[in-house]
This record gives sequence, structure tokens and C-alpha cells, in this order.
Amino acid sequence: MNIKKYFTISLGVVAVAATQISCVHDDNWDAPEITCNNKFDAPTKTMAEVVAMAPATTAGTGAVYTIPAEGAPVIFDAYVVSSDENGNFYKTISFQDKPENPTVGLQIGINKSMNYADFPVGAHVRIKANGLLIGKFTGVVQLGIKDPNYTLGRIPQSIIGRYLSGVCDGNGIEIAELVPTVVTLDKIHDDKYINTLVQVKNVSFDDSAIGKGLMDKDASGTAIDTNRKILDASGNSAIIRTDGFFRTPYTIPNKSGDITFVVSKYCTSVNGCTYSPTNDPYQNIIRSVSDLNLTLPRTDSAPPLGGTAISYLGAFTENFESYAANLNTFPKYVNDASIGSKYWQVTSFSGNKYIQMTSYAGSGSTTNTTYFIVPILFTGSTKLSFKTKDGYTVGGSPLKVYYTTSYTPSSEVDTTKLIDITSNFTISKDHVGTYGTDFINSGIFTFPSSTSGNGYIFFSYEGNPNLTTTMQIDDIVVSQ
Repeated sequence: MNIKKYFTISLGVVAVAATQISCVHDDNWDAPEITCNNKFDAPTKTMAEVVAMAPATTAGTGAVYTIPAEGAPVIFDAYVVSSDENGNFYKTISFQDKPENPTVGLQIGINKSMNYADFPVGAHVRIKANGLLIGKFTGVVQLGIKDPNYTLGRIPQSIIGRYLSGVCDGNGIEIAELVPTVVTLDKIHDDKYINTLVQVKNVSFDDSAIGKGLMDKDASGTAIDTNRKILDASGNSAIIRTDGFFRTPYTIPNKSGDITFVVSKYCTSVNGCTYSPTNDPYQNIIRSVSDLNLTLPRTDSAPPLGGTAISYLGAFTENFESYAANLNTFPKYVNDASIGSKYWQVTSFSGNKYIQMTSYAGSGSTTNTTYFIVPILFTGSTKLSFKTKDGYTVGGSPLKVYYTTSYTPSSEVDTTKLIDITSNFTISKDHVGTYGTDFINSGIFTFPSSTSGNGYIFFSYEGNPNLTTTMQIDDIVVSQ
């Protein structure tokens, strides 16, 4: 059931009837009656019918369709699901067609901030789309206007009222209580959820995010747009995207629970619009920290720990042949995206499997520090060797090798004393515009005799938009 509330004040975009206050001879004044009138006629279309007007595209951006300004009115109802009160959803509003069990969502760009004051979450609005443009951009269906500088422009603040108005009932604008659609993480990567409100249950942020804020910071200490990965007990994952201007401090807890968010997407012809374990274009956006209900103990066995408790390995060889291609979860190892959201993944070529990592993403190349961490039981003569191959070298070699006996899984790697042993190995490099023909041997490094007990070897990819070399690792051998 939808529980409805009513605003008894004008929201600026709804016509308010004029009132008169009569002069009286005593101190008793009657409160003026505030009347809310619907600006637009009844709907002529469903939101689904309007969304279907967007031209089909094969990439993240494409053509637009101009809804005729004259002729039959194109009017439909919608419910606000987003809020820019805390800094996300910059100059956009997301809508769905029903307060509960929606079938479709839509986004409108508005050249105005603080839209939550006029269009709060749950507001029932009516949109007259005549004269607007509709298209799919970055994978999201959007309404906007003609703009000389953009294919699809934001609606100027001065003319919002031509296209968007609240729906009145009684003396105020109708506000519906939204019921999020409950979705599991293995089903979340579906365009039917875009611009709708959903909830995932029994999830947690991955280990690399515990103790961090929702946003990373650049070298100057300024918060930046950040992706954080959330996981369920089966290892399924999704991204929580937070804008660098998000206003509310939040430290990610070592807890699990429910997260509510608006599904969005960002894809181009470069990174593709189809989800895969190595390319997740879906960006899920919370409206406030109240959407994060993480109060329960963590019960997940999701990556980067991979599904089992840490077991410290003695002598072994890892050639990755037992793993499926494109996998980025490992029962024995930790795969930790400390900076960025890209992970080491299993790749196959010419019948051989190995792990691979790169910061390259065309014009959207990213900054990444991603660790492939091997738990080791050190003895007085532990030795390490491996093979590497690089490809399409830009900026040099991103691979570093470290070891430590002070790391604790789920803790911040930044606080761990890592010992750099990169210079002790021969690492493939300088293959510009192509890949190396073969993997090359690293040579053998013997750890100091004083190193003993439980510890870790870190293979660290440290790349950025100016260092995007693809690095591959195979045949990791530890001997004692």
C-alpha cells in the first residue's frame, strides 16, 4: 500500500490560488487557505511509452528524438526517486513510473541545484514533454532540451515550469512513500532497474574499503568521485558510486546489512555497456548515508578473501590453470583494489592462463593500485620466482613486488610496513604497441633468513592515466 503525505506549502512549480485576508476588528485572524491546482491535464502517455521514444543505440551515447512541440500533448506521471540534498545527483532528477514495483525509470537534466527543495523524494510529478529531446546517453535514458554546446542540454531554471509540475491532491502536492525493489546482486546488472530505487540485502563493502570514507582524496586532500565495491556471501558484486561533493562524512564499517540506492550507468564506446567481471558500467548512487543500513556482523565470504579463511602456504606453484577465465576471486589469495575499482583477473591466451591488470580504458584510463596478495608461511630459506609479460607499454612498468609479516587481511594496506623487493627481479617491460612474445623468468629471490612465520607476498599494480601498461603474471613458485 502507498502511504501518501501532502505538502501544505507551495513548491514553486505548482500554481497557487490567490488568497484574500479580510481586516477584522479583533485579534482573531483566520489562516489563509492554500489551494494546489494541477498545472497540466491528465496523462496521455505512460512513462514506458515515452522512454520507448529514445532512439536505440549500440554504445553509451547516441541520437536523440525531438518530441513534437505542437500537436497531441505528451504528458505522463512520475515519482521522484533521487535527491541532491547531500551532493549526489548533480543537476539531475531521477524518476520512476510507480511508487512500488516500477517498470521503468527516466532522468531529466535541470540547470538548477537544490532540486530536492522543490522535488523531494516521493513527489508525484507530471511531465509535459512536448518540445523536449529524449535520448540514451552513457547508457541512461534522459530528457533535455536543444543546446548548441551539447547533444542533449539541461532545462534552464527559468523554464522548468513549462515541462514539470507537481500533482495536487487536496491542499498540497502528493508525496508517496516509495518502496524499493529488492534485488540480489547477481541480478542487479540489468537496464530495467536504471533510474529506479532498489535495495540489496545482506551485503557489505569489500575488505579494501573497510575503515575508509565513501570518497578517496587526491594529493591535495580534495575528495574525488569514487567507486566502492559491495559484495554478497556468494561473491557477487556491484559498485556504489559517490560524488566528490557528497557532503556527509561516513566511515565504512566492518558490518553487513541492507543498502538502498538509485541504479545508474556510465558507459561509452570505449568501455562498453555490457557488464562483465572486468567491466561494470552500472553505478549505484545513494541519496544519503541513511541509505546505508549496515549494522549486522559480516557473514560474507566474498572477494577479496575469496571464500575461505586465510591459509598460509608453504612450497607451492600457482599457474592459474584451475581458474575460469575472467575470474577475479581466488580462494587462496587476496585481490585488493586499494585505489580504483579494477582487479587482477584470470585471462587466457593460446591455451595458457595467467592473471592480468591494466589501467588502460581509452580516454577514461584510471588511477589504480591493486594488490594480488599471497599468504606465505616463511621459513629461513623461502624462495620466490614468477614469470611476467607486459604489453602496450605506456609510462613504464607498473609492477612492484613487496613482502611483509605485519599485514592483517581486511585492514588498510597503507598502514602495513611493506618491504620493496622489486629490484631483485627481472620484469618484462618496454613492449610498446604490442605484447611480449613470451613470458620471461623473474629469477629467484631468497628472503632474509630472519624472515619466518606467517606473512604475505604482494604483487602490486600501480598505474594511472599516464602509466597504463598491461601487466601479466604467471607461474608463481614458492620453494623452501
